[in-house]
This record gives sequence, structure tokens and C-alpha cells, in this order.
Amino acid sequence: MKRLIALALAFFVAGAHAQAPVPPEIAARQYLLIDLTSNQVLAEREADTPADPASLTKLMTAYLVFNAIRDGKLALDQRLPVSTRAWDERKYGGSLMFIDTRMQPRVDELLRGMIVQSGNDATVALAEAVGGTVETFVGMMNKQAQAWGLKKTQFKNPSGLTEAGHKTTPREIAYIATRIIQDHPKFYPIYSERAFAFNNIRQDNRNLLLGRDPSVDGMKTGYTDAAGYCLVASAQRDMPNGKRRLLSVVMGTASMQARANESQKLLNWGYAAWDAIRLFEAGKAVVTVPVWKGSTSQARLGAPGAIYVAVPRGEGDKLKTSIQRTDPLVAPLQKGQRVGTLKVATAGGTPVADIPLQVLEPVELAGIFGRAWDAVRLWIK
Repeated sequence: MKRLIALALAFFVAGAHAQAPVPPEIAARQYLLIDLTSNQVLAEREADTPADPASLTKLMTAYLVFNAIRDGKLALDQRLPVSTRAWDERKYGGSLMFIDTRMQPRVDELLRGMIVQSGNDATVALAEAVGGTVETFVGMMNKQAQAWGLKKTQFKNPSGLTEAGHKTTPREIAYIATRIIQDHPKFYPIYSERAFAFNNIRQDNRNLLLGRDPSVDGMKTGYTDAAGYCLVASAQRDMPNGKRRLLSVVMGTASMQARANESQKLLNWGYAAWDAIRLFEAGKAVVTVPVWKGSTSQARLGAPGAIYVAVPRGEGDKLKTSIQRTDPLVAPLQKGQRVGTLKVATAGGTPVADIPLQVLEPVELAGIFGRAWDAVRLWIK
């Protein structure tokens, strides 16, 4: 999980620009495949075009509910009332958990009702519990999207029912999904549950890949007439260099089978056509550089997790690396402060990835005499 911490809203970097493997033909209006281990896009089509996300919307709803539980504002065993508004969701023809106003389901039950069964009624009940009202909760959804820099995402409701202006993109929905995996690993396993029963009604998870591919452990389906059949799928497989996670988004497919088939096609191609190369172990310095006016004369630069890059199969032993960094580097320096970039390219110079380099340990200011001496040396330099 720590490898995902490097995500910034450059979002995901592109894969190798030349001689990149050609993805399979994907029967979807839009798609995106990301290697989350290296934080690279492997394939995409119309990934930045806004579209109706249907129940993929519930990824953002879940993220805010997970935050509320983490922050002690909700408890998993807490029972919640079912409002008339939540009950009214049965009028709109969407997926349901089948709660009613006589019930007080627990938060953990409502979470499974929303995630496994995709219940719009469970979604409204949770939104009201966190936001007070659905409208307030939708405002929280959009505020979170803005904080992340999701410029093409606008939510109008928490469940994903078709509504004018309710839009996002494959790239931005992938970012939300990735933040769940990164920020809430405790709750992520719910996305792998293949069925959930409530009030003697058992419903299967609509993510068909959970029963087909043992490496797939999430994540969310969606369907409306406007959106078509959509699926965010995440898989983690054991590879020679360690565990490797891919995430696919397909939007606008023709059926439940199609969204599963096209997602499987993308995931299998991503694992087969690309290698994950580990350049540096977690916590290992990529470079040690001089520091001016500091309590120590050097700083170790690297990344908080292991550094991986995804390259076309067989290209791993031909990589070249170079470093761009701040010079001169002047104390004080904070741990995690970005001060450089590790640039990775193929032997022919084709860019593969730009990886931010951070200060691995803080460097305090030197005493007054040390600072004065370094000021003289910098002036001479």
C-alpha cells in the first residue's frame, strides 16, 4: 500500500511513449488501465472525456463514509434510521438493499448494501448519516473532488442516478478508487465480497470478475441507460519483483458480460505485455547530495516506498536514469520535501517515468558560524 502514497494530481504518469505495446481492442466507449505499483498509465481511450458514471459514483460516497468512521463520527455497529427519502429510492428503478422505515440497520450492513449490492437506498441512508441531508453530503462530495483537483467531476447525487450535470471521467474515477485503496485499506476488502444477504434477501456482487479471476479483489460496477455498463476492476498478482496491482476502468459497454470481459482483457494484457521493474528498495537513497547551511553536510533523497517503473516486456535491462534536483540545496529541509526528480528512459532516450524525489530525513539549520561559513562558500561558488 505504501507505494501508492506517491500519487499526486499529475494523477498518473504516462507509460513509455515509443515502442509501447498495442492494447487489445476494447469494446467500450472509454477505458483506462493503470499500473498502481509504478503509478503509470498503460492504456487509455477518451480517459479525460466527462461521462455519466452511474454507480461508480458510490466510490466517492464510500470514501467519505470511510472518513467518517475513521474520524469517530460513525461506528460500524451503530444503528441508523431509514428515512422516507431512502425508502423512496425504490421508486426510481435502481439497485436496492431493500431497507424500509421500520428498520434500523447497522452501518456495516449499510456499507455492504451500498458496495456489494449497490443499493441506492443504503447509499442515501449513509449520506444522511454523514452529511445530515443528502444535499449537504453532495456538497461534501464535490468539495472533496475539488480538494483533489478533479476538475471534470461534478456530483449531483450520492448514488449515481442520471441527473443533468452529474459527470466524471475514467481518469478521475480511477483516482477516487485509488484513494480508497491507499487511504482505507481496512475497508477495501468489502469490495471483494461476492454476496451479501440482508433481511433474508441475498444478492450477488455484480462484479463478475470476482468469480473468474482470483487476483481481482474489487471494485465497483455501474449501470444506467445513459452510462451503459461500467466497471472499475482492481487486481493484485504476485510477480518476480513482488506484488503488482493494476486498476482498470471501462465505461459505456453493452452488457454485464461485456464490462467483465473487456476489463479482464485489459488486466491480462497489462500483466503480460508490461514488466514491473524495481529500481530501488523502500527507504533506500537514490542519491546523496550536499546541503548548505545545515546541521549535516548531506541529504539522502529517495521515495517513501520502493520505486517501480512499468516498461514493455523485455525492456527492463535497457533503462537509463538521470536526476534533476534543486541546486544549491539550502537547509532547513523537511522530511518528505520534494527537491528533485528521477527521470527514467529507455536506452534510446524514450521517456518512461518521472519520479519525485523527497528528502528522506530532515536537515536542521546549522549554528550561526556554520551558516556564516556556508554563506561565504556559496558566494564564492
